[in-house]
Amino acid sequence: MFKLKPIVKWAGGKRQLLPELLKRLPEKWNYYFEPFVGGGALLVELYKQNRITKAVISDLNQELVNLYKVVKEKPLELIEILKLNSFKNEKEIYLKLRTRFNEIIGNQKYDIERAALFIYLNRHCYNGLWRVNKKGKFNVPFGKYKNPSMPSEDLIITFSRMLKKVEILYADFEETVKNARKDDFVYFDPPYQPISSTAHFTDYTTNGFNFSEQKRLAHVFKELSRKGVFVMMSNSDIENIRNIYSEYNIYVVQANRFINSNTKKRKGIHELIITNY
Repeated sequence: MFKLKPIVKWAGGKRQLLPELLKRLPEKWNYYFEPFVGGGALLVELYKQNRITKAVISDLNQELVNLYKVVKEKPLELIEILKLNSFKNEKEIYLKLRTRFNEIIGNQKYDIERAALFIYLNRHCYNGLWRVNKKGKFNVPFGKYKNPSMPSEDLIITFSRMLKKVEILYADFEETVKNARKDDFVYFDPPYQPISSTAHFTDYTTNGFNFSEQKRLAHVFKELSRKGVFVMMSNSDIENIRNIYSEYNIYVVQANRFINSNTKKRKGIHELIITNY
């Protein structure tokens, strides 16, 4: 039986944390909301468990949002482009296609080509990272993997089927959840607050996500709680985060980080899961 999984590699993705998240889900809910969707590991798992009737997801990575919209609406066209033999695992090809991607980035006229290039770059760049410079251009180097895989036709078609139940927004997290109502369920997975002065891996967009954004998110968390919305969040285990969510349930869990350049330092660390129920 075909196994559905996230269609992109995503730094900070939640596949490793899934067992801990699944243990802490509400019993039932109406609509599911996931801003900061990234690779969508929890969304995929909830769909596989038949727990998604209607969902709203969003991200401020315009190219990721474009990919999901293309997979949802034009999966066959995307598959045809991915069949082209130009998507090779060679550094010169990678650099050429990265340049082409940066020429059309954000241009809706090239939505399917952008989506195909996004997948290729995601699967062939270093550690599956998304990083842009101050001009908004993707600049992650070639990954040098021996045999990186591209999404299969089955994966794209099945992922497209899942997304038929999902509204996809290019929007801020506050905008995304503004219509959440009592007994809906919101999962927040923001760029984590750095655990040290050198661990600033928060630049998913050119604007970053600093602590003032974390405090704005905490305010939205509180407003949703007042409305009777079930809210769950994952974040780094640091005092500042513990303090702004001190009135809620805070669970410390073990998680693995895979984005350190030194493989010996990719060890388990503590992270937080926070719920209002």
